[in-house]
Amino acid sequence: MGKQPKSQWDFGELFPTEATRKVLSVSELTAQVKRLLEKQVGSVWVGGEITNLRAQSSGHIYFMLKDAGAQLSCVLFRGEAVMNRSVLQDGQKVLLQGDVTVYEARGQYQLIVHAVELQGVGALQIAFDKLKQKLAAEGLFAPERKRSLPDYPQRIGLVTSPTGAAIRDVLHVVQRRNPGLEVILAPCRVQGEGAAVEIAAAIRLLNEFNVGVQASACLEGEEDRSKLKLELQQGGLDLILITRGGGSLEDLWAFNEEAVARAIFESAVPVVSAIGHEIDFTISDFVADVRAATPSAAAEIITEGVFASREFVAEAPALLRRKIRQRLESAMEDFEQFRSRLARLHPRRRLNEALQRLDDLQTDLLRCTKHGTHERAVAWRNLTDRLLRIRPAQLLHQRRESLVLSRRRLHELAQLHFRNWQNRFGAIASRLRLLGPEQVLTRGYSITMDAASGRVLRDAQMVQSGQRLRTRLQAGEVLSRAERGKAK
Repeated sequence: MGKQPKSQWDFGELFPTEATRKVLSVSELTAQVKRLLEKQVGSVWVGGEITNLRAQSSGHIYFMLKDAGAQLSCVLFRGEAVMNRSVLQDGQKVLLQGDVTVYEARGQYQLIVHAVELQGVGALQIAFDKLKQKLAAEGLFAPERKRSLPDYPQRIGLVTSPTGAAIRDVLHVVQRRNPGLEVILAPCRVQGEGAAVEIAAAIRLLNEFNVGVQASACLEGEEDRSKLKLELQQGGLDLILITRGGGSLEDLWAFNEEAVARAIFESAVPVVSAIGHEIDFTISDFVADVRAATPSAAAEIITEGVFASREFVAEAPALLRRKIRQRLESAMEDFEQFRSRLARLHPRRRLNEALQRLDDLQTDLLRCTKHGTHERAVAWRNLTDRLLRIRPAQLLHQRRESLVLSRRRLHELAQLHFRNWQNRFGAIASRLRLLGPEQVLTRGYSITMDAASGRVLRDAQMVQSGQRLRTRLQAGEVLSRAERGKAK
């Protein structure tokens, strides 16, 4: 506050030092805001939709990230090692990781992008899509390479964890529907690091088992080798089932590895894939010959032939009795038809039917003759009545009267139109007379014209001294010479 005034002329300190303002330049203020943003906000993850994407020739990419209420400027520099540059497209929803800063030249805050992910999908889903596109281009998903499953499998290979819920579900369904089905288990891990390698190795081991090659390198211990030799002597595999229970995308990721897909593709034995629940799809499902929604559904598909045959065998005696009864009933019907046909084909029967037919034709002929004669008589009477009603002489007389009447009406209409045009002509002539200059002259006015050219003079300045004039009155004209012109 300024000091107190000592007199009425002492106004005190007009600009006290306490009220002096600190003025910043635009650059200083922008620099402060930049330091504050980089310190308080720093590196963040931001989600939104890409718009106004612009890729410069320098390699830098500029775009806006927006949501329903705001938008954010973003820049991805050429030198940033970002894996998913290709997903940056207008309209794409993404998650961006970067540093919040201020571009001082425009005073605009922006995000310098260091990482890009599809929103709600993540890096695993991106890797899944890329591998899916790659394998599809190579033909691993082609429908024409899919093999059909045998109707009555006797031995199958099972690739799964020996401690998981999937193996219990499969064995339970197999025991219930086809107890005689032999299952060869190739145990492996189905989750975690290294699981994909074990799954691929188990598939190849079962293929070697199928062709009778002893894969001792894949087994451990003399006991396992002896078991494998015994099983090789008993026959090969009809199909291979790869299965595990449900889980997240991370839990099922081993079945999305390229090594597992290649092993399934190279398998000489048809492969059934049953990974997770109904909504779960893996790369293995696309490569396999048959995909089942769940492990239990896979076991039902594998045992369907035997299970359906078992029901058929159980119903066979009743079906056989029903077929024999139907065959006997059909034979009896055929016998009755032959007997009836023989009776119909007897010569006396056919002669009587021919005589009866002859009587019917004679009766129909008489009826048709009478009917035709009656129709012709009715038609003749109708024609006679029509001729009498028409009466040509009377019709000619009516037409002549109509012609005379039309001629009279035409003459009357012509006279009427002539009178109307005559009246209109008279009215127009009267209007012309009223508007003509003669009517103006009768009221005492006159028209002055140049005697030489006949031009009407309307302004006194147009008249020159000595000019000959001709004035038209109501009756006659007056010739004169002007002394001088004078305007009003």
